[in-house]
Amino acid sequence: MNSSRALLVWGAGVTAYLVAVTQRTTFGVAGLEATDRFDASASQLSVFTVVQLLVYAGLQVPVGVLVDRWGPRALIVTGGVLMALGQTQLAFADSVSAGIAGRLLVGAGDAMTFISVLRLLPAWFEPRRIPVLTQWTGIVGQLGQVVSVIPFVALLSTLGWQPAFLAAAALSVVAVVLSVTVIRNSPHEDNEPTSQTLRQTGTSLAEAWKQPGTRLGLWSHFTIQFPGTVFVLMWGYPYLIRAEKVGEGPASALMTLFVAVGIACGPLLGRYVGRHPLRRSTMVLAIAALMAGAWLAVLLYPGPAPLPLLTLLVVALAIGGPGSMIAFDFARTFNPAARIGTATGIVNIGGFVASLLSMFVIGVVLDVLLGSGFSRGDLYALPSFRLAMGAQLVLLAVGACAVVIARRKVRRRMADQGVVVPPLRDALARERRLRRERRAARRNATG
Repeated sequence: MNSSRALLVWGAGVTAYLVAVTQRTTFGVAGLEATDRFDASASQLSVFTVVQLLVYAGLQVPVGVLVDRWGPRALIVTGGVLMALGQTQLAFADSVSAGIAGRLLVGAGDAMTFISVLRLLPAWFEPRRIPVLTQWTGIVGQLGQVVSVIPFVALLSTLGWQPAFLAAAALSVVAVVLSVTVIRNSPHEDNEPTSQTLRQTGTSLAEAWKQPGTRLGLWSHFTIQFPGTVFVLMWGYPYLIRAEKVGEGPASALMTLFVAVGIACGPLLGRYVGRHPLRRSTMVLAIAALMAGAWLAVLLYPGPAPLPLLTLLVVALAIGGPGSMIAFDFARTFNPAARIGTATGIVNIGGFVASLLSMFVIGVVLDVLLGSGFSRGDLYALPSFRLAMGAQLVLLAVGACAVVIARRKVRRRMADQGVVVPPLRDALARERRLRRERRAARRNATG
């Protein structure tokens, strides 16, 4: 554990996840070309993304069960194969239905990758290093968006639809070969399936769900992952351009800032979780409050919000991405190793369900306001978008209440086991005392 070989295995897994994110986001940058190729309307094109996310969310629990039963290596390889097939199908598709079939395969393969990579960490690294490595897994993986935005777009614009998507498929083939060659489930065993029966699998799933720590992770992911996902994947850009009247240059800069903040905050949050494991849910609630406060400040501002206020909003939403990774630490620490994958799958479904609900509700509110005459014929009018985006605050409130309820159950069970969480005031006082003692020790050592 913690060896150079462990880092090599993790590096191969993270590469597979980076490729998965690339495949996930390629269609989003090919919208104009897809409109011409499939002769599709905007609503038909939206089906591509919705179906892909539905498949991803729907497979989280089954994939979590399978990764515990067969091991992460088998799932990472299978996911890569499915994504290669999906992108190949999309490369040759000439109808909406054929294109959606390709995205279904991509969504299924994508669903297998992230959970499996996280499942490698407890086998190869000691617990104190896992929170930071979990954050770096998310950070490096999200760089796949850069691959889809720059090299893939360049291929699409110069060589056309088919060569670009075939090149994307080839990238998954490379990831599959790397995974087969390098990844092993643990330092002590190869990729041998477990002897777990179907009945034991069902019992493991039930036990993971009954564990309050798993549900705390689910609601943590539900609460702080979706606002940033909704903003980046669907509604943020039209909101900035059409409602807030931000130019394309500043809007692109804000989207770039979103990625940069996520990269910068990830390691910091990982270190926080490693040093303060009893305060993880407090950080989740603090991030939820920050996002709610930023949205309220923007939505209540009279007229279009100034750029500094929109920048604050983007920073707050970006923190939610790495913040939501705390949820997977709940799954890891409150479940035995044999069902970590199952628990992680349960947790991971939370944010994507919330994202789909939020995307749908925002669209419905905009359509209703347009039909009622409230928006005066402008679907993306600022007053309409304010009401639509404000609907997210309801989901934030529901999620935060669920986090508090789940946390109480977790802490009651911890108290029964003799672990008492001290009041925050006492914990902060202890931290200040320890810092003073460390400074004094350093002075004595040097002086």
